[in-house]
Amino acid sequence: MEFAAENRYNRNTMHLFAGSSHPALAKSLAKELKVDLGKIILKKFSCGEHYVKFQESVRGKEVFILQTATKTPNEDLIELFLMCQAAKLSFAKSVHVILPHFPYSRQDRVTEPREPISAKLIAHLLEEAGADHVIVLELHSDQIQGFFSIPADALDARMIFADYFKKLNLKDPVVVAPDVGGAKRAKKFAVTLGAELAIMHKNRSQHQEAEIFEVVGDIAGKTCIIFDDIIDTAGTLLSGKNALMERGAKEVFAVATHAVFSGKAVERLTEAHFREVIVTDSIPTNPKLFPGLTILPIAPLLAEVIRHVISGQSVTDIYKK
Repeated sequence: MEFAAENRYNRNTMHLFAGSSHPALAKSLAKELKVDLGKIILKKFSCGEHYVKFQESVRGKEVFILQTATKTPNEDLIELFLMCQAAKLSFAKSVHVILPHFPYSRQDRVTEPREPISAKLIAHLLEEAGADHVIVLELHSDQIQGFFSIPADALDARMIFADYFKKLNLKDPVVVAPDVGGAKRAKKFAVTLGAELAIMHKNRSQHQEAEIFEVVGDIAGKTCIIFDDIIDTAGTLLSGKNALMERGAKEVFAVATHAVFSGKAVERLTEAHFREVIVTDSIPTNPKLFPGLTILPIAPLLAEVIRHVISGQSVTDIYKK
């Protein structure tokens, strides 16, 4: 997806700061926006408490804070909360949080008695910390956007992936939803690619363990693209790939926005021999983790969204280009 190069906004009215979670993405975003990263002190005391301090004035400025959830989401969050409050107490005009990987997104409802709705709590904590606006990428479920009482732009990564696949000129691709819950996301991607859709039916016996029971759709002799929002332990992907190959798939790609890669993920993805595993850099990821891993940049998309926000243009229009 190509994003407009024109900058119809005043860079002097905005300041871009970054937490410690993803320095590479912060540098890429600053380069796309043609701005310098704001100066800020980020450190921890010997007792483990975080400390932040802006080293330049943000009074009357549009402050954008980039932080993503990595494998230490709790550390990332507390640093983000402190940055938001520091900006608010320093008379920032508005505090815009850029949170590509929204933590706790899979805990978006009560599935068993006496559970919290953790994603909703994170949304409330961001507001309480001082965020006026949140930009997130590929939420696990649409309902999370409704947890905020402040504006929340929930971006979609499918165009980034679609542009990549269109260059491959695959014959008879089939987009495969890993479960019924992901069917809506996979359907949008299939429509964008002009591909057919298949849906896997799985049973999750316990957290991070899944077994594929059935595949609905014509996949025999075709190239399958398993399309999801998150790759965590890769248990679902491994089961899904085996199920598709057993049912006659020609080859299988794995695609997801957020590369969490926890537990045995790298081992499983290495052994699975996907044609390719394609993710974005929403989470810092070593491109040499295993053969066949491709990482696509999200900085161009984030930069274009920020330009639209600052200039008062529709963010939705980005997807029409």
